[in-house]
Amino acid sequence: MIDPDGYRPNVGIVLMHPDGRLFWARRVHRDGWQFPQGGMNSDETPLEAMYRELREETGLLPQHVEVLGATPGWLRYRLPHRAIRRNDRLVCIGQKQVWFLLRLTGQESDLRLDLTEKPEFDHWRWVDFWYPVEHVVMFKRGVYASALRHLAPFARHVAGAQAVPAPAPDTRMHDPHLAGRNRQRPRARAGVPGSPARGGSEPGA
Repeated sequence: MIDPDGYRPNVGIVLMHPDGRLFWARRVHRDGWQFPQGGMNSDETPLEAMYRELREETGLLPQHVEVLGATPGWLRYRLPHRAIRRNDRLVCIGQKQVWFLLRLTGQESDLRLDLTEKPEFDHWRWVDFWYPVEHVVMFKRGVYASALRHLAPFARHVAGAQAVPAPAPDTRMHDPHLAGRNRQRPRARAGVPGSPARGGSEPGA
């Protein structure tokens, strides 16, 4: 499903530990790390698509999480040229996303990366709240900064100001060329690796 402007409707999932750290996952057979995300079906609402993607990519069910908030409207990013399939009848130039912030209410043992035939991720860990903005693939950094800025007040209400500090006041949160100059060190805890998988899509798509 692609809109007239060439953007595919998509949902993104920010899964938060009660202490304010975020679920950060490594894509199968690739060196890229990101939040769970996925395309919406034509008959789905964003919330329905989010719960489906949550189950497919993390193994979690609705009873394992609490929805804390969502971004208003669509946030968009463009794909790099190498990821655009020009031979398709409908050309997808990027994603338009609704992002959800979820608090993990279940156990870490409920996380399963190997429930589908082609898992998206093979490893995960918990990282500080703003860490993903500077460590996701470059073309997603702007949308990650926007999503986390929208969701930070919801996260701060649960985890507190120390766990979710105010973002940098300068442009580094927006400009991917400057983002690497102010890196945070992650407080990471190793997750449970998933089973080996086959396949996978274009890096970061």
